[in-house]
Amino acid sequence: MATSKLMRAIRVSEFGGPSVLKLCSDVPVPSPGQRQVLIRVFACGVNPVETYIRSGTYARKPDLPYTPGSDVSGIVEAVGDGTHLLQPGDRVFTTGTVTGGYAEYAVASEDSVHRLPDSLDYKQGAAIGIPYFTAYRALFHKAHAKPGETVLVHGASGGVGVAACQMARSFGLRVLGTAGTPEGMNLVLNNGAHQAFNHRDKDYTQRIMEATNGQGINIIIEMLSNVNLSNDLQMLAYGGRVIIVGSRGPIEINPRDTMIKESSIIGVALFYATKEETAECAAALFAGMDAGWLRPVVGPQYPLDKASQAHEDIINSPGAAGKMVLTM
Repeated sequence: MATSKLMRAIRVSEFGGPSVLKLCSDVPVPSPGQRQVLIRVFACGVNPVETYIRSGTYARKPDLPYTPGSDVSGIVEAVGDGTHLLQPGDRVFTTGTVTGGYAEYAVASEDSVHRLPDSLDYKQGAAIGIPYFTAYRALFHKAHAKPGETVLVHGASGGVGVAACQMARSFGLRVLGTAGTPEGMNLVLNNGAHQAFNHRDKDYTQRIMEATNGQGINIIIEMLSNVNLSNDLQMLAYGGRVIIVGSRGPIEINPRDTMIKESSIIGVALFYATKEETAECAAALFAGMDAGWLRPVVGPQYPLDKASQAHEDIINSPGAAGKMVLTM
């Protein structure tokens, strides 16, 4: 399908700070290849990992120039050869794109495109991808969470945090969440946490321990391990595990803290999920949409030309409140 249509897209030509995100209005609309779909993008999620990739400090570096973004939602515009499950006009969301999501159109592989139920709008659709798949992988593939266990979601008011609270609550765990603002704490309580704590309070770890009657936490989902890991290890119950979802630098810990509890520190990277794991996760999420517990909370919204401001804010804001999205 030859196309001479042009679109607006964010392009990155060099690694660096948020200012390297440049809006271009003359980018050719890509064409879908074998088993690919072209999506007209209405919204795209902004994830912290996209800021690490942009800065050039992440393990995986895309070839320059590139368009960031993986979690888009919109309408299928066209399909490539061999595509059986989707057709033009379908409402969809993605967990990955081939050409980048900070754009008016994006090509994605058919197996990373999912139907968006009518009960969710496009902004919510853009908030599913990385956050919910990461939360599922963290809780079930890595922590092997069981109903009745206590989970602490550390940084519970952002995209992954809200997803983890909703999911853990619906699967029968006792859910504690932390946030950095009163608004964030309310959000956490409204999305499945039994109790919320402000991680800016000096004695918050003590208050969390009191909430477990001194028993400690079975699972900690950790968004900012370079700040919290040492405290986390001390809050765990025997056999507890800290699941590392995010880190922005090094930290010093005492390995003896893991010996006393026979605890584990386990990293998560969605990138390594197998096809089977991804399919399992998608099935669980569709059940969540049906049951009504999967309800993405959309936070700050930015137009496409404010992408660099979004990258600034996702790293430096005082506390997350829902999932950050770009709108086209």
